[in-house]
Amino acid sequence: MIRKATESDIARIVEIRSRVRENRLSDPSRVTLDDIRWFIANPGIFVWEQDGDVCGFAAADPRDGFIWALFVDDGYTGRGIGRRLLGRACSTLEDAGFVHMRLTTDPGTRAERLYRKAGWQLIGHRDSELLFELTIEQPASHSGQRPSDPA
Repeated sequence: MIRKATESDIARIVEIRSRVRENRLSDPSRVTLDDIRWFIANPGIFVWEQDGDVCGFAAADPRDGFIWALFVDDGYTGRGIGRRLLGRACSTLEDAGFVHMRLTTDPGTRAERLYRKAGWQLIGHRDSELLFELTIEQPASHSGQRPSDPA
């Protein structure tokens, strides 16, 4: 089940992030506890909980339209958890007014295959990572701009 992350999930989020075999952080200091706390305080980080265990998480940044993180514990991969967490992260960005969402991932990973299968388009590179974008259909009543963008 997907639910909003809480302070009590931080240790497990850090554990999942640090144990992954793909998309490893070359510099673990790039992801701080303050970053995670910010996402908890704002509408952006969700966990998948199964039988009382947090087994994955996703974070979407409503400030810039990026999926900041999507990770599933290795013991729970292949069950559709990542796909569902990705959908929830996209909903967060859509609710924030974004029609163009972006994320990065290492090439040749399961994550890359997931994003391509979900309709994300490769639009370039960012450092050594692949840069993907997803454009969603906007309702006729929207101008296509974020609420904070000038008209």
